[in-house]
Amino acid sequence: MSNHDSSTLAEAFDNLWSHFVDPADALADDDGTAWLALGRGSSGGAAQPPAATETQLDAIRAECRALAAINEFAINGHENRISYVVGTGHAYRAVARRGTEPNAPLIAQVQAVLDEFVRVNRWHARQQEIVRRRDRDGEAFLRLFPSGDGVARVRFVEPDQVRTPAAEAHDPAATFGIRTAPEDVEHVLAYCIDGRWVEAADVQHRKANVDANVKRGLPLFYPVRKNLRRAEKLLRNMSIVAEIQSAIALIRKHKSGTQSSVQRFVEGQADGNVPSATTGRTTPIRRYAPGTILDAFAGTEYEFPTVGLDVSRYVAVLAAELRAIASRLVMPEFMLTSDASNANYASTMVAEGPAVRMFQRLQHEMLEDDRELLGRVMDHAAHAGRLPEDAMDRVKIQGIPPSLAVRDRLKETRADEILLRCGALSRETMALRHGLDPEQERVLIGRKETAGASDE
Repeated sequence: MSNHDSSTLAEAFDNLWSHFVDPADALADDDGTAWLALGRGSSGGAAQPPAATETQLDAIRAECRALAAINEFAINGHENRISYVVGTGHAYRAVARRGTEPNAPLIAQVQAVLDEFVRVNRWHARQQEIVRRRDRDGEAFLRLFPSGDGVARVRFVEPDQVRTPAAEAHDPAATFGIRTAPEDVEHVLAYCIDGRWVEAADVQHRKANVDANVKRGLPLFYPVRKNLRRAEKLLRNMSIVAEIQSAIALIRKHKSGTQSSVQRFVEGQADGNVPSATTGRTTPIRRYAPGTILDAFAGTEYEFPTVGLDVSRYVAVLAAELRAIASRLVMPEFMLTSDASNANYASTMVAEGPAVRMFQRLQHEMLEDDRELLGRVMDHAAHAGRLPEDAMDRVKIQGIPPSLAVRDRLKETRADEILLRCGALSRETMALRHGLDPEQERVLIGRKETAGASDE
């Protein structure tokens, strides 16, 4: 082979390698972390979550728990979702089911059990923790413990407590610590908690961010975990650079000085010496009071590093990362950063706004889960003899979440008044909508009327 042919062949190979693209590059992030495989959609099977095993799920949960504990932006996102979804807590009241004759004594019995359950379990505080756990871990497990007094106690179960025993790892119906019907993954039969199977009737599993036929949930911040870390590092680096630059008051340049002459100059200008505890050497220092005027002799220049400090370039990058995170939450950026300078609360929290619609969805999901759990609580009360066996056939539990949209109290009150006159709204519901306790207000009104009658 001639030298010309060899050079031509080498050039061809160089071009080949320079344009070669490894197909596996698309399956990894910038830091080289490989993506976890999803289910094959072409095979007709259901898509699987990013966690194919319990070990992978543990790693994902640990990563997002760390963000929820130390990342300031993640903490703000979690707290704001709690504030808007739960707020001061949802109100619950017993009402007659549609098509049944209202039974005031029975409704009062159910309401009494309901109020006692809320008080004993500190339900409003527990609601906040449910939202935090569901967002942080992708799921929340609540276990009911019936008691002899007819009021069930609720306790949280940690997600890593729910695991499949090694002896049953081969059973496809008992994966991820959840036993389901062999042909129906949505029909849960039992949960394995600390190695023991507990009936599904005593456990409520609230999962998030996955399909209904996926057994375990996915943390809220999993898709944007890298954005959160980058935003935190970028903010840290910006602060450090600014701190270093602002800490150096000035730099003197001696154009014609030797090391020894510069050293003598520094020592001659020093106001004092600071000893080092580690090296034992002393460092000359000089204090510059506000308004100090520097006189430089020939060959000396003074340079101020802070003049070239431009943090705004990095702030734009940080804002872009935070917008990406806020878009995952379907929340305005100011709810993630607590910076309301670029947003108007009244324009973002209107009834048609995407944030309000998202929070309404979350509130509705929580109300449905709460009502399902409270139905089990009423069944326990009926088994304990505190309620008739058919109580929940004639009474249902109504939940009322706090208002989300910007409120015009006068317009709302007038609209409620019209509904009240038309018989479409009860006084109790109207009071709850405005954050009032119907029973307490009825007592206060009765006292006022009694006092007025006695004065006459």
